[in-house]
Amino acid sequence: MERQYVGIDLHRRTSTIYRMSEDGEVLGCVRIPSQPFELAQAIAEAGEAPEVVLESTYGWYWAADLLKELGANVHLAHPLGNNWGNRRVKNDERDAKDLAAMLRLGRLAEGWIAPPEIRELRELVRYRYHLVSHRSSCKTQIHGVMAKNGILPARKEMWGEGGYAQLDSLELPYAYAARIDSLRDLIEIYDREIAVFDQYIHRQLKDDPGYRAIQKINGVGRVIGAIFVAEIGDISRFNSPKKLCSWAGLTPKHRESDEKVTRGRITKQGCPLVRWAAIEAVSKYRGGEKLRADYFRIREHAGKFKARVAVARKLLTLVYYGLRDGEIRSLEAQEAA
Repeated sequence: MERQYVGIDLHRRTSTIYRMSEDGEVLGCVRIPSQPFELAQAIAEAGEAPEVVLESTYGWYWAADLLKELGANVHLAHPLGNNWGNRRVKNDERDAKDLAAMLRLGRLAEGWIAPPEIRELRELVRYRYHLVSHRSSCKTQIHGVMAKNGILPARKEMWGEGGYAQLDSLELPYAYAARIDSLRDLIEIYDREIAVFDQYIHRQLKDDPGYRAIQKINGVGRVIGAIFVAEIGDISRFNSPKKLCSWAGLTPKHRESDEKVTRGRITKQGCPLVRWAAIEAVSKYRGGEKLRADYFRIREHAGKFKARVAVARKLLTLVYYGLRDGEIRSLEAQEAA
């Protein structure tokens, strides 16, 4: 039986499914409710082991898992790698058709479909990150309320005993006092929930050799190490540290035409959480003795911001080998010396 190529324009409520043959002949196009039973019925029309592509869009997990269970070869369209052009008409049917056509012609830029266990780990790590962001917002708001009343923090670190003692002693109008009390209650809740998720994550990763190995890098502890493990996933999908750095959006933009080559700022087209973690890891400790020396050397002629990004790439290279080998030989050689 001839293999079919299927493009799915997946949405929250409805989805459009476009089928074509190996020769590009249109075999059908249907619009269905975005529900498992309806999707299974529509894919059954594509025969055995069809090539199916869907976009990396809101809530795609369930559809990809179901399609695999049904025996389809599932492909995930990369959200940035496929150029849709400036079409005069853009609708769900055209989007599904283009997905199927690019897959059939071998022109589809694909994303990685992480296995369920990695997706679950990402869920924990990303939710913890959001909890920390909300807690930071509460702390910032408290500083804002104090500023509105002309009050300076008595301590550099406001979130210890001394800082809380100052907050306890404030005499403010009711509205400001009520807001600070509410924000302090929220901070306590976020502290508790962050601690709970720290336990969940560490319990899941404590026996992972890559997770243990990368924590030997200065600046990489449990939290940042968990981000690297969860977001990078299967390190074997990158055949070199350069590919990993490019995927993280830490490499310069490259434009080449004829004899003209232009390189600009880093692309930032990649995993934002890995990019943040790499920059954060080098911000204070500079990645250890060797990377610290590189940082100061680069800073002299390029400035601190470029030096930080350059060292973050070097740190991500160490992370690559740590996740791949379960050890970082260069660090172990330094320790032995």
